[in-house]
Amino acid sequence: MKGYIHSVESFGSVDGPGVRFIVFFSGCPLRCAFCHNPDTWDFHKGEEKTAQELIDEALPCRPYWGAHGGLTVSGGEPLAQIDFLLELFTLAKKEGINTCIDTSGAPFTREGPWFETFNALMQVTDLLLMDIKHIDDDEHVKLTGKGNSNIIDMFRYLDEIHKPIWIRHVLVPGISDNDVYLEKTRDFIRTLSNVNRVEILPYHTLGIAKYEKMGIAYRLKDTPSPEPERVENARRILECDKYTRWEEELR
Repeated sequence: MKGYIHSVESFGSVDGPGVRFIVFFSGCPLRCAFCHNPDTWDFHKGEEKTAQELIDEALPCRPYWGAHGGLTVSGGEPLAQIDFLLELFTLAKKEGINTCIDTSGAPFTREGPWFETFNALMQVTDLLLMDIKHIDDDEHVKLTGKGNSNIIDMFRYLDEIHKPIWIRHVLVPGISDNDVYLEKTRDFIRTLSNVNRVEILPYHTLGIAKYEKMGIAYRLKDTPSPEPERVENARRILECDKYTRWEEELR
């Protein structure tokens, strides 16, 4: 089996605990207005690699991971290539590698073979980094092109099986930087018992050059980055300082 791989990063420091080897999968079902990696959207662009090839590429970096680093898959959307991902993480676990999935949750369903594979995948997954793009379903459609009901269900399922997650929320002025929506997001997070970290990611425009190169209109070109006080406001409302379990586990 081969997967479509956009790129790899050998020394990632912000996509999970410790230092990570990051594999960026090709293909994503969402079209987030703030996405800074539109070059990962196409499912059939990128280099075809086997799971073993990726493990062999990652292992030389292992001395730099320390006690808490490991392998993170991102994208794109790694769960869109779930069969390949299961093979990759199964091999990783045979090597004793810590595994992490950075996902939007967009492919999630509790039905059919996909769900069976997902449950097998969770057996070899240590942590998930989950985005809350927008808590409101209608606004989620406007922002990403799809609704969030199955994504919310994935959050609930991961809580049911006690799988640790980090939650990330991109703060976009005029869209998600809204106290009412932030409070609804906080109230939802409070219903979950498996949250180890909550992060605010301030919106930025660093991906505009990619859109221009690809001839894609950038919908948020006139949207500024949030002011520092709005970032701090969001951190306060989402109670980011409350979720420090991951720091305790690193000590």
